[in-house]
Amino acid sequence: VQLQASGGGLVQAGGSLRLSCVTSTSAASLLVMSWFRQLPGKQRERVARITSRNTVIYADSVKGRFTISRDNVKSAVYLHMNSLKPEDTAVYYCYAQTIQLNEYWGQGTLVTVSS
Repeated sequence: VQLQASGGGLVQAGGSLRLSCVTSTSAASLLVMSWFRQLPGKQRERVARITSRNTVIYADSVKGRFTISRDNVKSAVYLHMNSLKPEDTAVYYCYAQTIQLNEYWGQGTLVTVSS
């Protein structure tokens, strides 16, 4: 299974971006899809998670600003990021866990928020 992430870039504080992650497998085989981020010098942390039943979880730091969604037709997951802050600057990774409990990562996309 391959995950192709895109949508990162440079944005001013208060702006918005949408990250996309398209997978090479069918949506029916995807149990969980998530977005993680890795800030410079820190461990990778989970930002948002969505299950096959559309149950979502967000990190406290992004609640009310970020929205995760999935498109089962395109086998994709999205992260809509609003009210971006400089501390959101990180490399964002998409993650997928299949019903066989195999785990896969995308290549990462850089989000830079300028103050």
